[in-house]
Amino acid sequence: MNALEFARRVRSRQQAIGYWVVLDDPIATERLARLGYDYVAVDAQHGLLGYTGIRNAMLAIDAGATSAAVVRVEQNDPFAIGRVLDAGATGVIVPLVDTAEDAAAAVRATRYPPEGRRSYGPMRSQLRVGPNPAEANESVLVLAMIETPEGLANVAEICATPGLDGVYVGPSDLRLAVGGATSTDPAVDDVFEAAVQKIAETAAEAGIAAGIHTPSGEVAQRRLAQGYTYATVACDLVHLEQAAKAHLSAARGER
Repeated sequence: MNALEFARRVRSRQQAIGYWVVLDDPIATERLARLGYDYVAVDAQHGLLGYTGIRNAMLAIDAGATSAAVVRVEQNDPFAIGRVLDAGATGVIVPLVDTAEDAAAAVRATRYPPEGRRSYGPMRSQLRVGPNPAEANESVLVLAMIETPEGLANVAEICATPGLDGVYVGPSDLRLAVGGATSTDPAVDDVFEAAVQKIAETAAEAGIAAGIHTPSGEVAQRRLAQGYTYATVACDLVHLEQAAKAHLSAARGER
């Protein structure tokens, strides 16, 4: 699936399933990208990768030839967004979007003039996204994270932002935003689930994509059935630890 095909799929609210990468290991990322996920998201905000690691991860994803490469950028900043797009990202997930103005700024950073303010220098992306500005504008996705009290309060205005392709729920921060003492605090389950439902419904009303991070394939399936149009499953570091722990328990004869 090329960049434009993936963008059109997400924009049309067709379901997509992705995987999350935080480790700087392009060989592992390449293997993950060959499993059949619709996209692989590289975490430049909380992940353990620098710019070279992000670039190498996208090379690895493209080598798999089946998954789109998406990057969660460090911040809502034209330089941070433009840099990963120049390196070949087909879309960006922008954290900490609180207002429609924040969302509009993210959109502008992904679009060449006159639609936006992206600087022209597609060092690698010209091989696969664009390189004509109009074609690149159409092929690149911009997804705003809803994860703060302000973002939740302003979700309708954010979803109505012209050019925004979708929203993405960061469940750990969102749980804290609705009053959780920790990122997994069960005491706020009801208000958290209400917020998750509200975001999905608001995105649907605006006609844009709604995505969410999930800890497992089972939860991803439940969120897709709930109305989310794309979902990301866990991450490489978590699965590495889970698999190693399970094998250790089996070797010790533990249940």
